[in-house]
Amino acid sequence: IMEHLEMIFSGSIAKAYPLYCKTPVIIAAVNNVSSKFGDYQCNNAMGLAKKMKEAGINLTPRDIAMEIKRCCPTSPVIEKIEVAGAGFINVFLSKRYAVRALTNLLRDGISPPNVTKKRILVDFSSPNIAKQMHVGHLRSTIIGESICRLLEFLQHDVLRINHLGDWGTQFGMLIAHLEDRFPNFINESPPIGDLQAFYKESKKRFDDDEHFKKRAYEHVVTLQAGDPKSRKAWELICDVSRQEFQKIYNRLEVTIVERGESFYQSRMLSIVEFLRSKNLLELDDGRDIMWPSDSKTGIPLTIVKSDGGFTYDTSDMAAIRHRIEEECVNWIIYVVDSGQSTHFNSIFEAAQRCGIAKPTEHRIDHVQFGVVLGEDGKKFKTRSGDTVKLSDLLDEGMKCSLKQLQERGRDRILTPQELSDAQQSVAYGCIKYADLCHNRISDYVFSFEKMLDDRGNTAVYLLYTYSRICSIARSSGEDFSNVAKILDSVNVVLDHEKEWKLAKTLLKFYDIIIKCSSGLYLHFLCEFCYEVCTAFTEFYDSCYCIEKDKAGKIVKINHSRILICEATAAVLRKCFNILGLKPVAKI
Repeated sequence: IMEHLEMIFSGSIAKAYPLYCKTPVIIAAVNNVSSKFGDYQCNNAMGLAKKMKEAGINLTPRDIAMEIKRCCPTSPVIEKIEVAGAGFINVFLSKRYAVRALTNLLRDGISPPNVTKKRILVDFSSPNIAKQMHVGHLRSTIIGESICRLLEFLQHDVLRINHLGDWGTQFGMLIAHLEDRFPNFINESPPIGDLQAFYKESKKRFDDDEHFKKRAYEHVVTLQAGDPKSRKAWELICDVSRQEFQKIYNRLEVTIVERGESFYQSRMLSIVEFLRSKNLLELDDGRDIMWPSDSKTGIPLTIVKSDGGFTYDTSDMAAIRHRIEEECVNWIIYVVDSGQSTHFNSIFEAAQRCGIAKPTEHRIDHVQFGVVLGEDGKKFKTRSGDTVKLSDLLDEGMKCSLKQLQERGRDRILTPQELSDAQQSVAYGCIKYADLCHNRISDYVFSFEKMLDDRGNTAVYLLYTYSRICSIARSSGEDFSNVAKILDSVNVVLDHEKEWKLAKTLLKFYDIIIKCSSGLYLHFLCEFCYEVCTAFTEFYDSCYCIEKDKAGKIVKINHSRILICEATAAVLRKCFNILGLKPVAKI
């Protein structure tokens, strides 16, 4: 709708005032309780009046607005246009258009808006081998997964990449410790149950034992040289970690392809030669550095250390080159915390300076986010001050959601399977939604009590509302599974003001999707879900879908209103799918 209105008013401004034909159109959705101000507003008249005054043309904003209105062509989307106040152009949507749009949605399902298709790589989650995933990985994993789902809905070609920390000096001490603890690891798979404890043991030996430290460094060299025994030990350690990571991904329904730092080893050698051939490397205190920009200001990248080793700068430059030149992507998205913004800005700038990334052909975004805070306003930690393990957090969510369902007596109504499905839906849904419903740049306070509140903009409220919507068609006693067939004999009617308000809210879906994909902010979609649910609640309270007599017998079914319920459920299902929420029909 917004795109259509921008086209309408762009043409009318050009026709009314040719000298100002390049003026960007300002369209805003009206979120007023009263519909007297219309559904959308064009707010260009004030700005044009100011520009004209500077050019010696004295016209009031209202006069300009009236002329823009006069030049507007007829549109199937628009019922009428009015000029209000000092020059606001109010647009009222056509009910006929809304009925047709909802009917098409019900008949054909929700198809994505048309956008230029791109090949996109999303780099997210990125835990470190031999360390457990903790609350610090939560945001990247949840935000990254939702961005992938959003872009896949828009039919982009999306590569989901997990840039694992699977290489580096820490593997020397892990391999040395593995050798000592399980000398026969080549022939028998070692029973490493707790890799975190294994890591701590090896780190303590590394810090306390000089002989062990020397062996650890020797193993780093043999691993990088491709020694079969060191390589086997490294693979064993990586496999144990992978299995633990996958348990988390399965629980959160995250799909991701592993491509760790080790993948770029040979490509790091290539990037060094590539940058050297372009004379972009400078010697500085024994190391090879590269300035991100020609001005040589800021912090340089360390491409080769003084001991000949590589750094994160080297692997990130190798990765960005591989992604653009070998994977042929034209949009790269890094979902990494805000603390890395300086580093990524330098990498992006350096990639442009050396000709890998071209601003006219490639879009590169750092989707940054704030930290997760405890209820004390400090970084979220356990009572003992340790980082919260992600598996423990998910377990706690499951306990809290089950307790809430039991307090509501749902365990006495739902079957064991339905209760289990509802428990998972609420537990994982509330954790994801609490993250996504905030502007990602902000820090947010992690609180199960607030997450599990069934009032306000929470996953629980949305899931309960969806469940109520699903129950309406069920309780009618009729079969609404084949909506297309019902539409052959029933027309959608939007006569009641609450029917009309809900319909107009549902029609914002496509504009919200475009808005989310433009800036990669998911909280706009969360706000939309909440708006849909509150509009539905108003509709449900005012408009009877099923009428019963005093004995509880159904005397009238309003098929049009149940179709509106089904359209609402379809829109919410699509939103939930993008956000990673798993709705259940009974909760």
